[in-house]
Formats: sequence, structure tokens, C-alpha cells
Amino acid sequence: MAQAVLLPKLGQTVEEAAIVKWHKQEGDAVRKGEVIFEIETDKAVLEAESFFEGTLLKILVGEGETVPVQSVVAYIGKAGEKAPGKTASLKPATAAAQAAEPPAAQEPEPRRPAEDEPPAPASPPSVLPRRADTESRPASPPPRPPEPVPPPQPAPARRLFITPRARKLAEASVIDPARIRGSGPNGRILVKDVEAWLEANRYHERKITPAAKRLAAASKVDILTVRGTGLGGRITVEDVERSIAARPRPLSRMRQTIAQRLTRSFTTTPHFYVTVTVDMTDLLSYRQELKETGQSFTVTDFILEAVILSLREFPALNSVCDGSTIRWYESVDLGMAVGLDDGLVVPVIRNAGDLCMVELHDTAQDLAARAREGKLLPDEMTGSSFTVSNMGMCDVDNFHAIINPGESGILAVSSTRDEVAAVDGRMQIRARMKITLSCDHRIVDGTRGAMFVNAVKAKLEDTELWRSLTL
Repeated sequence: MAQAVLLPKLGQTVEEAAIVKWHKQEGDAVRKGEVIFEIETDKAVLEAESFFEGTLLKILVGEGETVPVQSVVAYIGKAGEKAPGKTASLKPATAAAQAAEPPAAQEPEPRRPAEDEPPAPASPPSVLPRRADTESRPASPPPRPPEPVPPPQPAPARRLFITPRARKLAEASVIDPARIRGSGPNGRILVKDVEAWLEANRYHERKITPAAKRLAAASKVDILTVRGTGLGGRITVEDVERSIAARPRPLSRMRQTIAQRLTRSFTTTPHFYVTVTVDMTDLLSYRQELKETGQSFTVTDFILEAVILSLREFPALNSVCDGSTIRWYESVDLGMAVGLDDGLVVPVIRNAGDLCMVELHDTAQDLAARAREGKLLPDEMTGSSFTVSNMGMCDVDNFHAIINPGESGILAVSSTRDEVAAVDGRMQIRARMKITLSCDHRIVDGTRGAMFVNAVKAKLEDTELWRSLTL
């Protein structure tokens, strides 16, 4: 009997995901535990392993399609076995909802009209209802789910009225007829309109290599929009490839989430910034001492621990405000921003205040490594109560970070610089680093924010504190 392959439920806050790549095709042998497809949520791209062994009989959800979690996406069974149809691919609730929707009407094949024949009136396109995702924040602190990102609404396609002969001429010329104003009945584009458009744009004076024209036709690039850089202005393959690369591309689900959440945070949360300079000279010297004894702590480890200790003193920074109420979190669930090629993720160190320095180091290293490998689960990237964004390795003097939704503050850490500074009345070269606190002014005023960031500074400059925590 064929076994159904389900889209796995990846966390409490994930309701749907998109399949971005199939590692197996229909008819391929599948071993238990083998990766068969990759899925993308609004947080990361993850691999899905097979729970069954056999042959991939049927793929129900193609690459790029988004379906609810626990939907049937494929069937695995014995070679030659018949798999159920696509009607069983969705969960019962989803399938029932789709059954209630009227099927989309298919447009009949149009009759080839004469050029002077007026077009038949177009029927308005039907609009299928979309499910609105709703989500509420739970009363207890863990987990703290993010607000859902509404799916982008595609723009309705405009019907193009053009005669068959005019369309054929536009295709042969590799141009987009949608830019042409038709002179026929009801704005229908005629052959003479295409010819006039080509003449007005001096099409026949353009030079284009045969290979470039074939590539433009295959990629549906309007040759009139391509600027030729070859000899005498000739359009080459490289010119067409540049036009293809410059096309608008949809944002990934991760970038859509980043854009939606941070735009909402920046426009609805009154940000307040406080910057101080930390003298890291003594701490860096002590870190070198620890390294010589086999204890390898990173600068980030010390910064994270300093923030954790300071949040105990200033619990207002470990809270959230919805505009009318303030809720203090019971534990420090520290977010740690990790940059990826396609965006930024914030893995969360749960109950960070209960960890010793070694445990904090090991947890941070594990989360950062799995974040870069795309192996974090969605629940490991939600529910932070405060975030640290360290760009010290990026050679920056200073920056301001945007507060993550569900928090009241984020600490931006810049690069450490060798600078001339006055110490006990003498000029010395010191390793100095700027840290900037972004805080929610509805909860934290300027004085409180300054006290917090200076508490972090004082701890980073206190070598004796670190000796007590690492020895």
C-alpha cells in the first residue's frame, strides 16, 4: 500500500511552507532517512527526510508551491504500484474548503478574427478567496510567536487585444506588444500598429547578434529595452543576460518576513538610541590568557553574558509593550542575530540566565553554526526577549539596529578599534568598541536606557568579574 509523504510540521508558529526543491523524481528509489525535498518557511530553508523506503510513486506538490503543514505532498510505495490522485494531497479541512470553491472557468480557444473585427467583450476574472491567517500571542512567555506575514497579492493580468498576424510580427521582432497602443476596434492592436511602433523606435537600425536574439526570444525580453554595448552598438548575448538579471524578482519568504516585521517595528515603535564606548583592552588581554590555557571564548560570549547580567538589573529591557500594557518576561531568552546570504535570522538562547559561561559559549556556537547551515527549526528562531546584533567582524564604526517585534530593546555592537585615549592623565593606545542600545521609548526612557548600556560597559571592562565567571 502506498504511503503518504506529509509536509512536516516544523514548529508551533508555522502553518504553511513552500517546497523549493525535490531531491528525488517520480520513479526514483528512496531509502528511509534520505532527504527527498527541501521546504522554505518564513525563517529558513530546511531538508525533509523520508520515513519510508520504496519508490517515489507520485509527486503531488511541485517546486515553488505553498501548502499547509501536514498536507500530503507525495506517495512512496512499491515499484509499479498505483498512487492515489491529487485530491488526497491536502488535509481534510483544506480539501473541504477547496471543494466549496467554484472551479475556475477555462477560456475557450478564440476564433481567429479579421483585423477589422471588434473583439468580444471580456468577462471579468474570478477571484478566489484566500485564507486569512490569524495568530495571537500566548499569555505565558515561552514561546512568543511572531505575527504572521500575509502572502503577497499578485497583480491582475491585463488582457491583451491583438490580432494573430500582429502577434506573430511582434514575436518575430522579439518585442513586447503590450507597450503598443492599438488603433483597431476597442483598442485592438493591428499589424500596422506594430509596424509603426517598430518604425518609431528605429527597430530596423538596431544591430543584434543571432544568438542574442534567440536568447531574448526564449527569455521573453523586449529587444527594444536592451542597450547594446558591442561594436557599433550591437546587442550581444551579454547585453541580453544583463537585462534578464535586472528583471524584478520576488522576495524570498525570509526577506518578505524581514521586510514586513521590521517595517512594522520601526514605524510603530518609538525608537530611542544610546551609544557608549567600551574599553576592551583588558578584556582582550584576559581572553588571550584564557586561550593559552585551552579556554577559547569569543568576544561575543562576553558581550552576551554582560547583557544577560545587565537585564537582571534592568528588567524593563526584558519586556514588551503593545501600546496599552507592558508585560515583563519571566526569563532571559536572548536572541543572537546571525547574518546569512539571503537575510538575517535570530536564533534564541533559551533561559540564558541559567547558563554558565561554558554552556553559553557552546549553545551560541551550536545555534550560529546550524543557522548558517540552514538547519535551525522555526521554534529555535522565535520568542526572544532581547537581541544582540554583533557586527564587530564587519569593520563598522557604529550602527543602529531595529528592535525585533515582541521586544523592547536590541544592542548593536560595532568593531573594536585601536584608538588614542587618555588614561590616568596619559595618552595610550587602547582597544575601544562602540555599543548602541535601541530601546522602546514607551517602556524605557533616556535615563534608564543610558544606565543599562553603561551597566553593560562596566561589566565588559571589569576583568575581575570575568575571572570569577571563567575560573
